[in-house]
Amino acid sequence: MIRILFFYCLLWCSSTLCAQDSLRYLSEQQVMDMVRAYHPVSRQAAIVTAKADADITIARGEFDPVFFQEQAQKTFDGTRYYSYSRPQVTIPTWLGVDIVGGLEYLSGDRTDPEDTKGRTSFAGISVPLAKNLLMDKRRAALKTAKIFQQSSRAEQRRMLNDLLLQAAKAYWYWVKHYQLYRLADDAVKVNEQRLQLVRTAFRLGDRPAIDTTETQSQLLSFSVLRENARMEWQNAALELSVFLWSPEGLPLKMPQQTIPSDENNLLSGVRDPLPALDSLLAVAQKNHPELLLYQYKLGSLAVERKLKFQQLLPAVNFRYNQLSKSYNIFQSKGPLFENNYRFGFYISMPLRLSEGRGEYRKAKLKIQETQLGLNLKQVELEQKIRSGYNELVALKNQVQLQERAHQAYLALQRGEETRFNGGESSLFLVNARENKTLEALQKLQELRVKFRIAGWYLRWTAGDLAN
Repeated sequence: MIRILFFYCLLWCSSTLCAQDSLRYLSEQQVMDMVRAYHPVSRQAAIVTAKADADITIARGEFDPVFFQEQAQKTFDGTRYYSYSRPQVTIPTWLGVDIVGGLEYLSGDRTDPEDTKGRTSFAGISVPLAKNLLMDKRRAALKTAKIFQQSSRAEQRRMLNDLLLQAAKAYWYWVKHYQLYRLADDAVKVNEQRLQLVRTAFRLGDRPAIDTTETQSQLLSFSVLRENARMEWQNAALELSVFLWSPEGLPLKMPQQTIPSDENNLLSGVRDPLPALDSLLAVAQKNHPELLLYQYKLGSLAVERKLKFQQLLPAVNFRYNQLSKSYNIFQSKGPLFENNYRFGFYISMPLRLSEGRGEYRKAKLKIQETQLGLNLKQVELEQKIRSGYNELVALKNQVQLQERAHQAYLALQRGEETRFNGGESSLFLVNARENKTLEALQKLQELRVKFRIAGWYLRWTAGDLAN
């Protein structure tokens, strides 16, 4: 029994520690996963694709079989004029041909001589011979809906691409301000210890009283710097919290004790080789969501142009029905166009074709306009990628130079401290060296964060964040 209780206590403790660790540390990957899964913009992007799927279902509805029922009866002054019933089914096809079949029943004393009394049935087709032969509104609607479905996937990637960049910026700004706070806090702790040592040395008569004032002023300066860094770190945490949402769709408030788990990985990207510029350009030209949106728009405009071209053609429709004297159409006797049939032609054509010519010209102009926009966007993206790549290269060099500068300032500070301990220097010079070292380290951390953000920006310009 004791072993069982000990086992459950161990499980509870381990789960509690895991929960605390998950609250205490927050990594870049965790933020990106939460943004992808739970952020409202990410969910809105998923809704865009779902709406496009629904539009395809709507467009396919134009090809659904249609049932039609006509029922009529007239009796007047004791005379039964007619009783009429006609159920009919129309089946649209992708080729523009409509298949029609139905039954008819007619009886009465005052019917039209052209109508056939009794039970009859018919089955036939309606075929466009010119206008709407290669493209009509229902086929254009379905093709456009399928293109928009693909376009919605690109739109979803574009929204995620922008969202992930903003989330990455917020995360690394938070890391930067946490690093600056730690540097200021370490400086405060070092100067607190130095103040205690200087006071002890003053009481022993080894240091003048002015050294205690000098150390205290340095401590107060770093204390003010730490409080300002703490405030900026907390504000950066609030900005990062905007991107953190729960699976239930509720905003999450990041606990104050949470710290970044990637703080020690700032050097990893600097040491790694940079991606090849040509590969980034190739990826952007092939998969960038904004370019894909232009291409899908061109595809939909091409469908529209085909549809508008149909307005230049005459409407010539051929209709044929095979008839039967019973409700069984297969009992019809005789070959086609010899007995028990009905056919006809419908011809219509505007004489000036003003509307058709105008619509077709407008459709071609839309394609030219969109193509020009695509060409401009390609040039802009290439310029952004090259500019972002140059910035990344420059920041990498700056980080490496700043690392060397920090090491130099640190060596000078330690040398000055050694001279001060030997009585060959003053506390003023030690503080001056310490300030320079701290400034160099702060600059180094800021450059490292800029380098990480520049890497995200370069991937964003290539449209590669949402992949």
